Amino acid sequence: MLNKKIAVLLPYKDQFISSAAGSASIWVKDFSKKSKYLKNIIVYGSTQNTKDLIKGIKYKNLEFNKYGFGKNLNYVNKFVNSISDQHVDLIEIHNRPSYLINIKSYFPEKNYILVFHNNPQTLEGSRSVKEREKLINICSKIIFVSNWVKEKFFQGLRIKNSENCEIIYPSIDPINKMPKKEKIITFVGKLNHSKGYDLFGKSIIKILNEHEDWKALVIGDEPREKYNFFHPRLKLIGWVPHFKTLKFFEKSSITVVPSTWEEPFGRTALEAGSRGSSVILSKIGGLVETISDGFYLKKINSQELYKNLKKLINSKKLRVNNQIKLLSNVLHKTKTNTQRIDKMRQELFFTKNINVNSNKKNFKIINISNFGSRLNYRLYYISIAKKLSNGLIRKNNDVLNISDRDVTRYNKTVNDLNGTKYLNKLILDTTMNYKPDLLLLGHAYDIDLNTLYEIKRSSKNIKIAQWFEDHLHEEGPDYKSNRSKLLKYDDVIDHNFITTHPSSLNFLRKRENFNYLPIPVDKNIENLNISKENDQISDVFFSMSHGVNRGSLKKNKIDERNDFINKLLDKCPNINFDIYGFKNKEPVWANDFYKAICNSKMALNLSRGKAIKYLTSNRIASLVGNGLLTFVDKKTKLDNFFNKNEMVFYNSVEDLSDKINFYKNNDKTRRKIGDNGKKKYFKLFDCEIVAEFILSKIFQFKIKQKLDWMD
Repeated sequence: MLNKKIAVLLPYKDQFISSAAGSASIWVKDFSKKSKYLKNIIVYGSTQNTKDLIKGIKYKNLEFNKYGFGKNLNYVNKFVNSISDQHVDLIEIHNRPSYLINIKSYFPEKNYILVFHNNPQTLEGSRSVKEREKLINICSKIIFVSNWVKEKFFQGLRIKNSENCEIIYPSIDPINKMPKKEKIITFVGKLNHSKGYDLFGKSIIKILNEHEDWKALVIGDEPREKYNFFHPRLKLIGWVPHFKTLKFFEKSSITVVPSTWEEPFGRTALEAGSRGSSVILSKIGGLVETISDGFYLKKINSQELYKNLKKLINSKKLRVNNQIKLLSNVLHKTKTNTQRIDKMRQELFFTKNINVNSNKKNFKIINISNFGSRLNYRLYYISIAKKLSNGLIRKNNDVLNISDRDVTRYNKTVNDLNGTKYLNKLILDTTMNYKPDLLLLGHAYDIDLNTLYEIKRSSKNIKIAQWFEDHLHEEGPDYKSNRSKLLKYDDVIDHNFITTHPSSLNFLRKRENFNYLPIPVDKNIENLNISKENDQISDVFFSMSHGVNRGSLKKNKIDERNDFINKLLDKCPNINFDIYGFKNKEPVWANDFYKAICNSKMALNLSRGKAIKYLTSNRIASLVGNGLLTFVDKKTKLDNFFNKNEMVFYNSVEDLSDKINFYKNNDKTRRKIGDNGKKKYFKLFDCEIVAEFILSKIFQFKIKQKLDWMD
């Protein structure tokens, strides 16, 4: 394993030198020096300053013709020639997808890792959807330096995630104790409008005039833009080596990152926070993913920046507390992320086999619902059908799963345009061959009623039941069509299980045939313990979508939750929200969904329509069941099951705002509630418990422990 050779190719302008290392060079330096593969890594780049090379890492300088057109091609050709006689096992290319495509044509059999440091839509070789889809297919792994960069990569693609795509953040080695601080305000970066230097200049002159004991330090330059900000205590020192920049951060009390463009990540904020400097920053792009507790600019202008600077200068207690928080909670650590990269490399060198065990039998059940193979199992983590199937099997039942929408999708013919004829024949024939005790339907509407009549006639003892999770109350979305779907098979259904409590509905004819169905959890699906994790980037996670099976936002779709979220954001300016399905930010699914909730300290569970007894968003199982402190509308009456130490209930947006701020600043209590909530949720709604309850109602037997929700 440790004899594998890794070739790392930098962009030709990103020099691997101490005095002027770019973002890619710093990444390679940080993650190579701590890697178990350090002796196997060779970095390829181009510089004329070979006396200033970063020490401790093998380096090969590529000298090529830099004049005229085709500089990138000449550089790549030089790299190809350099490794052609080498036994290279893995090629890692930074921020240049066009390089990878070219090199791949020479060495198609090799493993490739592509690291995106910028918006992929701005880089040659990944601008178009077609180009990005190709990269997914030809790369062994694609790494993004932030979730924002990843979202830009998948924007417009048919899929929103791929198993070979990962987020690994630029990282830093934390220092052990708080350094001695001076009254210094620091700006680091190019001195241009994109970095917000013009905003900094306007505000800092005013600050320095008002506070004679403070001074300002500017690190960077910009030959293309000129700003003439002058003050005796404003010092411009130009570019300095990276290690010296970190030393300046150790002295600084406040660092300003007022970027006006969408930063792919924002290393300045990460580094400043890791040295105990309070950070004022814009809330755009990948900047929100850099630190745990920054002061975000509500509006990106000089007046807003001035107000935040004034607040931190005038309150030493606020400033010092924030500095301590940032120093003690560095989100992205070099050692941790180096191990992730090394594991990724190791997985490319070796493959593993996984064995699956089978289960025992009791009732014979055909479970018909949407299991989502046509959606590439994008809905796996929130699939009630899957969880019920697992619960039934673990209770010693034998279960056949039929994914109705997949069957119709894959079996369309000229004589069966919708594939429904094939589906109905499949269900009928399978029932005749398998002789099940139960036919369990979950949102399966393509079954012909006559098919169910035929099954009932041929198998007199068979039970037919269904479960339903959509809104049924008249003050909820699409309630008329939902009711129509629920009652489609009413004449042949023996029992119904619905996620709205039946007592809240006035249209049910056979009320005794309806029972409440909680959203179940599964120990193999809700397998996280987020309350015990550290380094979360966001404070509050929330996701909504219009049409789960569609998987993306519908254009011009109005969701009444938007008003609530806008009010909440306005009342929580210093809370870092991670919100999906809002303001054109696509929802997250599958593993991306889990990665998103892992990066949050708390979550909001908010359903469309009026809050109704026990009705809640499907995602509540993923949130509470994975150990997130979760905020829930008190009108759902879930406080009948959960106390204030297990779930946080709110009465209004103002109440929610206050509680979000409270729990952000009370980390120990937040974690305890998240842990308690997970334990209670599994105690009440484990998929085995829910499965047993469903069977007890259908087959009329008593269960050992009757819980409060089982009325």
